[in-house]
Amino acid sequence: MSQQQTEHDQEFHDDVTDAVAREAAHRERGTARPITVVGNPVLHRECKDVTAFDDELAALVDDMFASQRAAEGVGLAANQIGVDLKVFVYDCPDDEDNRHVGVVCNPVLEELPADRRRLDDSNEGCLSVPGAYMELARPDYAVVRGQDAQGNPIRVHGTGYFARCLQHETDHLYGRLYIDRLSKRERKDVMRQMAETTPKFETVPNV
Repeated sequence: MSQQQTEHDQEFHDDVTDAVAREAAHRERGTARPITVVGNPVLHRECKDVTAFDDELAALVDDMFASQRAAEGVGLAANQIGVDLKVFVYDCPDDEDNRHVGVVCNPVLEELPADRRRLDDSNEGCLSVPGAYMELARPDYAVVRGQDAQGNPIRVHGTGYFARCLQHETDHLYGRLYIDRLSKRERKDVMRQMAETTPKFETVPNV
């Protein structure tokens, strides 16, 4: 990208090519960590910006991919494994069944033009609210800008399920869970579902 280009002129990041191999490499280097659940303070506050794009961050990203796979998720924010940093990883299909694999640091959702704001009210779930699902209307297209694990600027876009994932994970890093967007009645239903379910993966008990 030339210096004259604006953020909105920036080309979209290619997160489809070699997706299988890239995810496997991260996962094999990483170690799965337990998942934090609703009520853990790290999930309910804005995370710190990533400022050091170093080996420690690279190791965290590897652990996040390993943790995501162990929990059978399609996206994972750092605070979901107890780390107070603005970074999320994803391994998620879009509407055309393209597999997207990547990492975004310091993500910001771009405001969509009116003609792209078509709402999709599909079910949404969260590894930090295990076993529970509820319909939630979100735009069926999303654009996130941020940085990759080396600190380079990137811009990622997605449709359908992947668009939902990008919005969901960005929300996490600003201290918001999807249940915070629900009505009181819906949230109560979700918490009931969670209470009646035994997670299939290791979680961090709230004290």
